[in-house]
Amino acid sequence: MRRLALALAVLTAAAFGLLELSGARSFQLFGEVVSAGPPDRPVVALTFDDGPTARHTPALLRTLAEADVRATFFLMGEAMEQTPDMARDIAAVGHQIGSHSWDHPRMILMSPGAVRSQITRTAAAIRAAGFDGDIAFRPPYGKKLVVLPWVLHRMDRPSVMWSMAPEDALAPDAPPEALAQYVIDSARPGDIILLHGMYNTNARTRAALPDMLAGLQARGFKFVTLDALTGAAR
Repeated sequence: MRRLALALAVLTAAAFGLLELSGARSFQLFGEVVSAGPPDRPVVALTFDDGPTARHTPALLRTLAEADVRATFFLMGEAMEQTPDMARDIAAVGHQIGSHSWDHPRMILMSPGAVRSQITRTAAAIRAAGFDGDIAFRPPYGKKLVVLPWVLHRMDRPSVMWSMAPEDALAPDAPPEALAQYVIDSARPGDIILLHGMYNTNARTRAALPDMLAGLQARGFKFVTLDALTGAAR
């Protein structure tokens, strides 16, 4: 019984360790992972995951344009294929486009071939949208373990994570004003800020964004793309 209990304890600890490793923001087993830029300049990178969508992407782009802000959009290949005009609009106004996989699967247990297909198909959609810079990759759900980092390493691409996830830091029923104030108060130089804004469920973020941008600018922050912040999207 003691041996069985010990074995179960070891397996539980190993499983917990793998779970923690899969979502680590600043460590992975292969290649490079980026979660923040240098802390010596008052700049931050806003990053938006998922989409694009025909319903909410235009409003998001208008808000950014009104504040003269450039951001980085980690888009899904399938969504770009369904709304090619939206993807082209994002690229045309100077935002950076990164890859968030083809259809947002959990990629931890995928085969190398399936992982590569997710990456290359999405990269083709990004090129079709007119973005000609280097294409960074952000893992769906922020989860990676062995195969995904290994494939990215072989393709000479970093995994891009984040240093601030304000939507997860507050209760789901917290109002937009609270979300904006959290970001304004908590932002630090070099932060990569993870946001979502292109689906019906992201109404709070869209509502908070104007105050968020104005508040950070009042603190002296400038907004840059991921590539400008870190040089990670080589």
